[in-house]
Amino acid sequence: MGLFGTAWVNTDKMKRVAFAFLFCVLVRRLFLGLRFVYYLGIWRCLTISNNKELLINESIREKEVRVVDADGSQLGILPLKEALNIAASKNLDLVDIAPQAKPPVCRIMDYGKYRYEQAKREKEARKNQKTIEIKEVRMSLNIDTHDFNTKVNAAKKFLSAGNKVKVSVRYRGRELAHPELGRGLLERFKDDCSEVGVVDKQPKMEGRSLVMFIASKPVK
Repeated sequence: MGLFGTAWVNTDKMKRVAFAFLFCVLVRRLFLGLRFVYYLGIWRCLTISNNKELLINESIREKEVRVVDADGSQLGILPLKEALNIAASKNLDLVDIAPQAKPPVCRIMDYGKYRYEQAKREKEARKNQKTIEIKEVRMSLNIDTHDFNTKVNAAKKFLSAGNKVKVSVRYRGRELAHPELGRGLLERFKDDCSEVGVVDKQPKMEGRSLVMFIASKPVK
């Protein structure tokens, strides 16, 4: 073949090897890309379906489902593949909203938007939900009038804010022999707070203290 013929054959062979190598690289990248998209789709489905235990898109395993369209219209019982295609054609999700039904009921919707609005409503509900705290007022049997009135005013402030008040009278030494004195003190305290509070729990001994709970009076 000669020198030039041999060189031409080697060059042609190198081109084929290079082409085969590039083809393998492209196929491998394409495979990795498809695998990434596949696992990304599975991750998205599992992440969303774990929230409130709803299944979405490819995580739904039933052969047939009853489909409700995005506008609320009934599309009837369809094969799962057809239902998924309809949702995909609208760039929406297929969500299993009633997995216990036979067949399960699936709705076509924008699930990301649905979850966002639901989280927003839950946040607003928590914001409007008032937390009731228990405030404590402590007294002794020999408390003077000024201190007593100060503690009553503090309790009124707590009750007006919607909180509960735990009022306790501490007995010392031989004072335990006269429990009626503590009950009388709590009775006075209750009467002075009657404008804004009502007794939630009657006086009861807890160790060496007589304790009573007053709750905020319901708004009429």
